[in-house]
Formats: sequence, C-alpha cells, structure tokens
Amino acid sequence: MPKNCIGLDIGSSSVKVVQIKETSKGLQLVNFGFEPLPSQTIVDGAIMNQGAVVEAIRTLRDNLGIKGRKVAAAISGHSVIIKKIKVPPMTPEELEEQIPWEAEHHIPFSKDDVEIDHQLVSSDAATGGQMELLLVAAKKEVVADYSMVIREAKLLPMVMDVAAFTIQNAFEANYPVVPEEAVAVINVGATLSNINIIAQGSSAFTRDVTVGGNAFTEEIQKRLNVSQEEAEAWKIGATGEESSEVVPQEVEAVIASVADGVAGKFQRSLDFYLASSSDATISKIYLCGGSAKVPALLKALEAKSRTAVEVMDPFRKVAVDEHRFDVEFVQQHAAEAAVAVGLALRRPGDKQ
Repeated sequence: MPKNCIGLDIGSSSVKVVQIKETSKGLQLVNFGFEPLPSQTIVDGAIMNQGAVVEAIRTLRDNLGIKGRKVAAAISGHSVIIKKIKVPPMTPEELEEQIPWEAEHHIPFSKDDVEIDHQLVSSDAATGGQMELLLVAAKKEVVADYSMVIREAKLLPMVMDVAAFTIQNAFEANYPVVPEEAVAVINVGATLSNINIIAQGSSAFTRDVTVGGNAFTEEIQKRLNVSQEEAEAWKIGATGEESSEVVPQEVEAVIASVADGVAGKFQRSLDFYLASSSDATISKIYLCGGSAKVPALLKALEAKSRTAVEVMDPFRKVAVDEHRFDVEFVQQHAAEAAVAVGLALRRPGDKQ
C-alpha cells in the first residue's frame, strides 16, 4: 500500500506541513509545522517570490526531519475554475476524449493554457439521464510554478489538488457526513478564503473569496496608526491566544466591524448557493484557517446566516502522541492545518 503524501500547504502567510500515517487503529500524526512567509510572497494564489517559498519549505523539511519526498500541494484563486456541468451518457474513454472540448464552453481560458480534470458526481435519472460532472481547470503556469518550488526544495510534487477540495477531505476524515444534510466548510486564509458546501456526500458548491485574516490586521493598522507587527499582536491578543498581551479597547470595535464585513462576503456566497434551488439549506458552518479563531467572526457569521458556526478541528480523529508533540501547540494551531491535513490524506497516484 503506498504511503500518504507529505501535505504541503503553500499559503499566503505561511507554509504548513502535515504528515499523517494510516494505521489499523486509525490516523496518526507524524509531522506538523509551519514557517511564515514575507508579505506579498503569494498574491491571489500566484507565487510572486519563489525564493522565499523554497527557503520556507527547506527550513520545514530540515527542522522537522521529514522523511520521504512525495508531496501533495494545493492551488486556489483566480487561476482555478470549478464548474458543475452535464453531459450525455458516455464511457470513461469517450469522456476523457470529450472533456477538453466540453471545457471550452465553460472556462474563460484557452484549453491549451490549462490543466483539466473532472470527477463524476452522478449519472442517474435525477439528472435527466445525463451525467453530472465536476470540471476543474487550473492555469498551467500556476501549476508549473508550484511544482517548481517543490522541486527546488528537493521534494517531488505528486498530487496537485484544489484548496476548496482539501478542506472537504479533512472534514470528512474527522466528522460524520449526514447524507441528507448540507454543511459549509470555510477556510479563512490570510488574503484568500475557500468555501466548499458539501451536500449528499459530494461538493455542491465551491468559491474562493478574496478576503481573509489580513483584513483585520490592516484595519487595526489604519485606524490606530500602529505597525503591522503591533496590529498582528493585538489581533491575536483579541482572539484570546496571548492573554499576556494588553489589547486597547478600540481594537475590539475594529475587529467586530471587520468581522461583520468578512461575514457579509461569506454570506453572499452562501446565499448564491441557497438561491440555486428551492430546497437548498445549510445545517451547519465549519470555519478553519488562521482567522477561524477570531470570536467576532464566528458571532458575525452566526448572526448573518442564522446557522450554527463551529471551528473545525482537522486533528479531531487523528492520534497525536503527547511524547512526540506539544499537544497544546497542535491544538492551538489546528485550525490553520486543515488544507495541509486534507493534502496529507492523499496518496501518490491518486486521481488528481
């Protein structure tokens, strides 16, 4: 049985690494760590500073003593298009041949500029005898850039996933999936957030929203005229992580106002899904990513969506050896690890 890939999440604020082992007793954590990236290293999912990414990956590899070289990574942003399409019934071979031509009707890029993949969602009478597919197209140059920094760090890119799907992998490995319920999983990154609504065991709606945790830091900086470092410290202090940090009262008000704006952007995407059919509902929202821990964001999203919101724990069903790991550190940073956990569940040779 092939071993799982090294889960490598190249995010806009840091690079996260997770290694997981599948044992007869369940999932077990082998490695976990992250390395910050300078600002503007990744912009809307595109790598602007390749040297900084390579350096961060090498540092993690050396510091964590990572064994193995096979990596699963993820891309997101405007360079990725995800569409649900319907096609007449055909064999897998016919589908392989037809997909590039089919894709031309649905994606705003030339088929020669993108890597195209698809997954069968359903092929029953409910779709009028047609096959329903999930069509994914990613710009070749972005896939090549991610692959290149991984190779430069002396590792091997084996699987290139989409961030919105990796959080679904992490969710399904840790939480029971109730077929008749739809849940939204939102990964709140530094500059980009990924939304995936899971219904009837498959992805019903995905969207990347260009807003994230940096919005809090930038607004604190602007309104209180402080440095980025100070604003970041106050943001973290206000989330209750660093109780020693004395946070000015105005910070709470700034965070609440930004949280309201961010929650509003998420809600607009959820409303778009809910308007897609008369019986569409969302029973629960799970937040992950660095800013999932901002209490004001949970409150604002709960109020706007009138739905229960919970911080997702991607290590909920993963055994963490307290002799090898600082369990408190793992729990404190669990929300940030969701994409990397989803990637660490992939295996070399998986259909991408």
